[in-house]
Amino acid sequence: MPPYTIRDATPADHPAVLALNLESEALMSPLDAPRLADLDRQAVYHRVVCDGDAVVAFLLAFREGADYDSPNYRWFSERYPAFIYVDRIAVAAGHRGRKLGGLLYDDLFGFAREQGFDRVVCEFYIVPFNEASSRFHAGYGFGEVGTQWVAGDTKQVSLQVAPVPA
Repeated sequence: MPPYTIRDATPADHPAVLALNLESEALMSPLDAPRLADLDRQAVYHRVVCDGDAVVAFLLAFREGADYDSPNYRWFSERYPAFIYVDRIAVAAGHRGRKLGGLLYDDLFGFAREQGFDRVVCEFYIVPFNEASSRFHAGYGFGEVGTQWVAGDTKQVSLQVAPVPA
């Protein structure tokens, strides 16, 4: 496995982030350049994994209080006073199976601990069922706290919470 590096995303990374998002759009919401720029400005955490100079994975997350119209983010905002919300994570198809999602989650949980957060929240599709995401999140201690229909009632998400270990 090559020596991957993880770092904060920069505007120069946005084309690669958009390409990664597009590649995984079946499992996350669409994203265009103006929307990404807006989300990047509001993000509490936006990091990329690089293979040399190439961005091969990213994770974008928000804390409570963001001006974000995602129905899933709003669901958590209505129920929890403080959290880090994983909005999206994507790994390039050619780099899947190399534990890059875990690299990003380990980093995110370390960031959450350093910043004094008690929980990380996220969601994944259960209709259609994203089995890989379900297994991955279970490994990080996430548990379901609710469900909701999204995308014009065509997809259902499992809303998940994980404690941040001390």
